[in-house]
Amino acid sequence: MEVAVGAASSLLGKLLTKLSEDLVAAYVHSLELGHNSQQIKTKLLHTQGLLQVAEGRDVSNVTALQALLEELSKKADEAEDSLDELHYFKIQDQLDGTNYAAPDLGDSLRGHARHGGHAARHTIGNWFPCSSCSRAQDDDSAPTAVANSPHHYATNSVTASADDDGDVDKLHFDRVTMSRKIKSVINDIHSLCDPISDLLNKVPSSSTAVTLKRPHVGSTIIQDTLHGRRDIFEKIVNDITSGTHHSQTVSVLPIVGPGGIGKTTFTQHLYNDGRTEEHFAVMVWVCVSTDFDVLKLTQQILNCIPATDNEIAIETTNLDRLQKSIAQRLKTKRFLIVLDDIWKCDSEDEWKTLLAPFTKGDAKGSMILVTTRFPKLARMMKTVDPVELQGLESNDFFTFFESCIFGEHKPRHYEDELDGIAREIACKLKGSPLAAKTVGRLLKKNLSREHWNGVLHNHEWRNQKNDNDIIPSLKISYDYLPFHLKKCFSYCALYP
Repeated sequence: MEVAVGAASSLLGKLLTKLSEDLVAAYVHSLELGHNSQQIKTKLLHTQGLLQVAEGRDVSNVTALQALLEELSKKADEAEDSLDELHYFKIQDQLDGTNYAAPDLGDSLRGHARHGGHAARHTIGNWFPCSSCSRAQDDDSAPTAVANSPHHYATNSVTASADDDGDVDKLHFDRVTMSRKIKSVINDIHSLCDPISDLLNKVPSSSTAVTLKRPHVGSTIIQDTLHGRRDIFEKIVNDITSGTHHSQTVSVLPIVGPGGIGKTTFTQHLYNDGRTEEHFAVMVWVCVSTDFDVLKLTQQILNCIPATDNEIAIETTNLDRLQKSIAQRLKTKRFLIVLDDIWKCDSEDEWKTLLAPFTKGDAKGSMILVTTRFPKLARMMKTVDPVELQGLESNDFFTFFESCIFGEHKPRHYEDELDGIAREIACKLKGSPLAAKTVGRLLKKNLSREHWNGVLHNHEWRNQKNDNDIIPSLKISYDYLPFHLKKCFSYCALYP
């Protein structure tokens, strides 16, 4: 249902853009639809607005809405195609200095004569079906002569033919067919808007919002060995513990990279390094995920900071009291706070509100590490340049890949029978730790050449459905995109 709502909203937006063009609007106005183009645009804007509101709600229980939205999307697509076709003929008029697609026929004798001529040619076209085709007929055919006259353009010409000299005929414009087609599809859209609007208005505003589920991860290290990235790891540890940021009260360092690249694992090792633990008096780890709620995050962070000796603990949901408590507890202490897996932050003001109590202390050199998939968020939150994690280097990756399959002990026949296949598979995984884990689990099930070759050639890991497998993990990034970017992504996926 979410896809249907997004598709309908996107297509209506594209149709509204077309209708905003002056020449197209004038042509639509001349069709005598019973509504001028502005009235049509207002109706479409109202419906699109309701669809945009519905994108944030769970409307899956309104089953009748699905069929109506699919029909609306189909009609909006047809209307866009027709208006694109009309736009083509208007450009052709400009190039040729003609007015065949002019919107205003008027009530003059000349206007009626032009419209009558189009209607007559349209009738002839119905008597002789081939008359609407390009010049693929014999030149001595009378219907073909009509079709090829410079005054006849037929909208059902979907291809252009070439003559012996290589010249390509133009598409032909049939005003009667074009007018009927646009009038019909816009009337259909107009009639669908009312029932869809009625159903959308009946969806309660308190309907459960569609949310993305993300696993919560703490600071405890799961993967004991950090494979690769030692140089950047050492640099960050030195920077946060040896004075590079010591002049600032608090610095924000984003760690950014695509899903499954190892941001959280990398940060866990930073957080648990002995030099880090020795340097910071207070350390807090919060998994943010898709719920960036300033009040909730402030409460979680406060609960992780030890209270001062004279402080009286008070349960409150007042943001001001919570922030003052944080500022008081951290006033003389150097701290490290990790905000892991941030998926959204609606504005810079929202981020600054969360950050405010951490900027009031007397101690210098405190750090906030944030991990996110989104460079835009990293740029908004940073006070120092973000760390961008890429895939592991090939040797480090292969060592990690082997550990995902075998742990610490490889079977005897591995080097002779399976090592080559493992290296071929590893090359396909592009250095992604999450891909190594997913495929490693598949290979571990059966240590035979037949099974491993099947995994190599069939890309079986793409079909794994567990939440911690690569495709579900990466798909959540796709699900989080607005509909127009989902459509763009799907289009780009057509190309190798």
